[in-house]
Amino acid sequence: MDVTTLFTILLLFAATCLCIALIIYLRKITKSFNEIRLDVKDLSSQLKPLIVSTTELSERLKTLSEDVREPVQTAKSIVSDIKDRVDTILELEEKLRGGFEGSVSGLIRNLSALANGVNTFWNTFRKNNS
Repeated sequence: MDVTTLFTILLLFAATCLCIALIIYLRKITKSFNEIRLDVKDLSSQLKPLIVSTTELSERLKTLSEDVREPVQTAKSIVSDIKDRVDTILELEEKLRGGFEGSVSGLIRNLSALANGVNTFWNTFRKNNS
């Protein structure tokens, strides 16, 4: 046995050991990938009901918001109508108040003038008769 043959045997033995180690590590990597695949599959099977219930919840919320939209619109319309009527009543009140105040103040001025005239007449009449 010469040195070349000895090195060749050593190299073949080392290559065999490396191949065996490679096979062992590939098996471990494959096992890890399979575990990850199973975990992902398990996770996806747990997420499906969550996605379904979230979709159902979204649909219910959409229906609920559509159902609420009509009464809210009706309430807005009623409030607007009431506001318009109150504004009309307030305008009428202001017109009536302005009309009465103008008429009443004119009447009061006329009555004051009449009272002053009567008072002056009596004063003058008394002076002339005395």
